[in-house]
Amino acid sequence: MSLDALLKEVESLKGEYEKFERGNKAAGTRARKNLQEIKKIAQELRTQIQEAKNTETAA
Repeated sequence: MSLDALLKEVESLKGEYEKFERGNKAAGTRARKNLQEIKKIAQELRTQIQEAKNTETAA
């Protein structure tokens, strides 16, 4: 995963959340799905960063 994937998901969330605020209940479901995907991507990025940090420290 990459930062670009995270940013794409955040943009998608923004659109769905705006629809939800205007009363579209189905958009709320999609927004929650976006949030779950953001959580997954963020965790993967955290792991990648930690591994890179540990590799630099070990070298």
